[in-house]
Amino acid sequence: MVSSLYTSSSLRIGGLASGIDTDSIIKELMKAQRIPLDRLNQDRQILLWQQEDYRAIYDSLRSFRDKVFNMKLQATYLAKKASSSNEAAVTATANPTATPGTYTVTVNKLATGVSKVSQIKLNDETKDGTILTLAEQFGITGTISFALEGSKGKKGTDYFNFDTTKDTIYDVVKKINDADLGITASYDSNLNRFILATTSTGTTAIIKVTEDSSYFLSGDKDLKDPTQKNGNNYLKLLLKGDGTADTGQDAEFNLSIGDATVQNYTSPTNTPTVAGITLTLKQGGGTSATITVSNDTDAVFNAIKDFVNAYNELIDKINKKLTEPRYRDYLPLTDEQREQLSDEQEKKWEEKARSGLLRGDSLLESVVSRMRATMSAIVPGLAAGCDALADVGITTLSYEERGKLYIDEAKLKDALQKDPDGVMNLFTKSAEKYAEKGIAMRLYDDVNSAMDLISDRAGTSSSYSTADNSAIGRQIAAVNERISIMEERLQQLEDRYWRQFTAMEQAIQQMNAQSAWLAMQLGMGQGR
Repeated sequence: MVSSLYTSSSLRIGGLASGIDTDSIIKELMKAQRIPLDRLNQDRQILLWQQEDYRAIYDSLRSFRDKVFNMKLQATYLAKKASSSNEAAVTATANPTATPGTYTVTVNKLATGVSKVSQIKLNDETKDGTILTLAEQFGITGTISFALEGSKGKKGTDYFNFDTTKDTIYDVVKKINDADLGITASYDSNLNRFILATTSTGTTAIIKVTEDSSYFLSGDKDLKDPTQKNGNNYLKLLLKGDGTADTGQDAEFNLSIGDATVQNYTSPTNTPTVAGITLTLKQGGGTSATITVSNDTDAVFNAIKDFVNAYNELIDKINKKLTEPRYRDYLPLTDEQREQLSDEQEKKWEEKARSGLLRGDSLLESVVSRMRATMSAIVPGLAAGCDALADVGITTLSYEERGKLYIDEAKLKDALQKDPDGVMNLFTKSAEKYAEKGIAMRLYDDVNSAMDLISDRAGTSSSYSTADNSAIGRQIAAVNERISIMEERLQQLEDRYWRQFTAMEQAIQQMNAQSAWLAMQLGMGQGR
């Protein structure tokens, strides 16, 4: 009889004998029992949100650290700029190592590679929309083979074989390109011309035909002379067939600095770097340009300005978390509560429930305090008037702004013009002791320390470890374990309720059966 009333936790039927809504009664009983479990789930959700907030700040610190790292480098403050008097001939960019001054560049030759194009139109490539085979296009029979040597590739030389009855000119193109010899092949179907070119320039860029028994690529006479004795030279490329290479050409130029001139500089490319200046050579034949190199104070100013803006964004983000209002009456929603709200109501509730989870957080307060102290610190050992950020126009205003920095642009530009080395040392001074380091050097240490503290507290989203050993991670694991134990206990309790109600139903059913039997017996007795 029990099996007809209660089979398992997945199939429960109650109230058949008593008429009682057993399911509703047990749900109400369990609702009260689940209150501690709901609270545990809410606690876990709050921990997860806190962890997300910490990790978001960690990611912001990591991005900011990259900017601080650049501010540690002297190269940031040694930026140079270059201008050309004849940009049609030469343009230039200056590296931090370039010496300010005036340079004259005379370009004798430009660097070139090797480029060979079919000298005349080849046979039509297609016939009735079908790509022709090599045999159809060139009237060749059998197999053709050749070997090419280029300026790169593991083998240096590669051998190519083609079945003229199956392969097409596009197979030739593909195999040459796949060989990775520093040589590219292409076929222009509109012009019916084959093109072979090196991928680089200079005398090391070569195309050498080492074998070509069919004279598919090369020949030893003028291709326009149909009487040449060494073959048809089917592609009409004017490539040498005697085992010597067609080579590119190095760039050649003169560079004058003051009264000194260095003749015949050579470069395999048209972008050589000389004396910290990267030139782009555009015209040869003796064309000249005057290159002027000077300190790029605008670039340094912009780098400092970007750094200050990034610092303000970071400080503002942390301060907002520290001062965000906390709505303690708004706890994370339970599944039952979520079902009773619209999507918009749920969103607004969650915004308040998440708000203020890091309000007044001591760890973040210490991070902000340390960075603010660094930005207002004096760097010992530097000349007075350039040993603090305030000296170069970078200051805070109201205390209520919690460390936000402002730049007096005119004062900063004036400092960069008058004492660029002093500004550089203010940021980049190196020392063994933290208190003697430059501003950027200290701040880099501050950011690393802050990242370590947050990682210990909440872990990082970029961690490759599957185990979260952070403080919050361990708390979440402990809550998960408690949730698991409580869910198991509640399941057992619910099963017990069902067993009890099922026993009651069984008893009532038995009583109903006995009553029916007695009624039947009494009825039968009265009938006699």
